[in-house]
Amino acid sequence: MKSPHIRELFDLSGKVALVTGGARNLGYDMALALAEAGAAVAITSRTLDNALQSAERIAKETGKRAAGFQCDVRDESNVASMVDAVLKEFAHIDILVNNAGNVSSTPDTAQIEKRPFELWRDTLAVNLDGVFLCSRAVLSKSMMPAHSGNIINIASTTALVGKDRRIYRGTTIGGATVDYHAAKGGVVAMTRDMAVYLAPYGIRVNSICPGGFWRGHTEAFTRQYSETVPIGRMGVDGKEMKGAVVFFASEASSYVTGANLAVDGGLTAW
Repeated sequence: MKSPHIRELFDLSGKVALVTGGARNLGYDMALALAEAGAAVAITSRTLDNALQSAERIAKETGKRAAGFQCDVRDESNVASMVDAVLKEFAHIDILVNNAGNVSSTPDTAQIEKRPFELWRDTLAVNLDGVFLCSRAVLSKSMMPAHSGNIINIASTTALVGKDRRIYRGTTIGGATVDYHAAKGGVVAMTRDMAVYLAPYGIRVNSICPGGFWRGHTEAFTRQYSETVPIGRMGVDGKEMKGAVVFFASEASSYVTGANLAVDGGLTAW
């Protein structure tokens, strides 16, 4: 059998990708990358207008079908109705990127001894429950019946290492919270178990752990964070998550499941 050309391995033509939290930042970058590789994309946001506007931008830039949907991934019924709407629009879902996530953090609430329990619960709901709810809905309604699919869970370097809070010195940033670390660590563990369980169904599951990406941070924080990174800088939007997500979504990674890729400039290597 003739081996496929490298361009064929990365080609996503005919595939449908659902990217939660795909209206901005890394979620938008990944949705755009999947469309650039040939996939039709569905993106979600808690705010429908944001999802619709971002989908329109992707469609204009790539010429691929793109649609926006409202979804709060913490809400079980909202997730179910969103997946139904995506399937009504596209008929199937081949790729799920569980990207939606958030954390509330201020200098007064970030420390474990001061962390309100309701913030702990909300962080786990959006970052961990959401991965479960979206995966369950897409698996049961599309991927498992088709015996085919690809799930990519977006975790964080907080899943792999503790945070040196000295990077926040002289800033007003609340910083890392124990619940965010716990949630993202759970995402990586969930990824491994899902990969083993779903392999007989022809479904692959992998995760990506991004490091810090620069978005107008202060000079002090940018310098202090970058000093912890062997490459010596923060990540760049519009570039450095795109290749990772297309690799995991495509046949280029056909023999890879249960893996985690750190996109962090070497932060977790030492």
